[in-house]
Amino acid sequence: MRVLCDVHISYKIVRFFNQQNIEAFHVNELPDKWFSKDSFIANHADKNDLVLLSKDEDFKNSHFLQNKPKRLIRITLGNISNEKLIAIFSTNLELIKKSMQSEKCYLEINEQYLELNNL
Repeated sequence: MRVLCDVHISYKIVRFFNQQNIEAFHVNELPDKWFSKDSFIANHADKNDLVLLSKDEDFKNSHFLQNKPKRLIRITLGNISNEKLIAIFSTNLELIKKSMQSEKCYLEINEQYLELNNL
């Protein structure tokens, strides 16, 4: 699994994934950085076999309507601390990695549950 973190995802999350031997990048490493359009980000993720990690509902809509990005983890936890988010990822990392091996996958992480839509 390789991960591309959207603009509102902290670099601490990128570092967490890298420490888990999961290659992770931040949108700010792309040529247009935080100005990158959603369509470019989604296409870049798919072209480079990356799972997109975002809080943006537009990516959810694009995933289900246009199949882009193919693999998406969406965080709907509001202003959760990075430490709490890292704890959630740590607890569920094996499930997340296994789920994201599919060609198309949507995983939503919210306060109540992890919602997995794996096609």
